[in-house]
Amino acid sequence: MVPTQLKGPVLSLFRIVVGLLFMLHGAASIFGILGGNPVTGEAIPVGTWPGWWAALIQLVCGALVLVGLGTRPAALLASGSMAYAYFVVHQPHGLLPIRNGGEAAAMFCWSFLLVAVLGPGTWALDALLARRRAAAETPSTPRASVPA
Repeated sequence: MVPTQLKGPVLSLFRIVVGLLFMLHGAASIFGILGGNPVTGEAIPVGTWPGWWAALIQLVCGALVLVGLGTRPAALLASGSMAYAYFVVHQPHGLLPIRNGGEAAAMFCWSFLLVAVLGPGTWALDALLARRRAAAETPSTPRASVPA
């Protein structure tokens, strides 16, 4: 059993790693770096459907999940895009991910769904903003007034 104090940091580390890997996939496809698009090895031409748009989702949502800002909506969009990728691109080539090359799409889909459900963890900009918001909403203790 994981001690309660480790749950937030471990979830944060999971979110950071998954967000970074997803963001790198998008960067490779959009900018042609890190080996480029897995299919061509180059950048995908701007606006090409669906590849360039999928790469844009990977880049933007990956970065948002990485830093933990707008984490739940970004993770939900990333999860949905990977479900689309799996069922439209990979699944027609075989039922199981090991046969159709969809392991990464399936893993990203379920990983982002987990982040969307459980939240960003303690090391996230969302958590920092929530703490600041809560501190600002806490009424300050009024000083005792001295009767005149």
